[in-house]
Amino acid sequence: MSSSYNEKLSILSEMIAFARTDKVIKESEYLFLVGVAAHLGVDKDAFDELLHKKVVKKRLKSQADRIVQFHRLILLMNIDQHQQDEEIENLYNIGLNMGLPPSAIGQVLEVMHLYPNMVVPPDVLIKIFKAHYN
Repeated sequence: MSSSYNEKLSILSEMIAFARTDKVIKESEYLFLVGVAAHLGVDKDAFDELLHKKVVKKRLKSQADRIVQFHRLILLMNIDQHQQDEEIENLYNIGLNMGLPPSAIGQVLEVMHLYPNMVVPPDVLIKIFKAHYN
């Protein structure tokens, strides 16, 4: 297995763990995760295996990849239109562990409420992170 494939499994494993914050993966979350897996080139059988095993977490190398992963996690959190404080706190901590600026993470979590379905448009997300890196 290539390291890039292992990175993809790590990305999905992190998302599965995040989806389990409220102890259960809802059908809408599962379908979203299957779609992300397909987009990453991970087949459904390999994805389903991840539901039952842990993968060694790999830190995404580029800042852009970490921002994309943070965005995926926001989308996952908001898929059911219901955020719990525990989910928001968990997402904030994941962002910190990724090495993202705390002020940018906080700003994204604040502005998501301004958009339909709480989906922060990618260009807005990028502007927020760029502003915090300059």
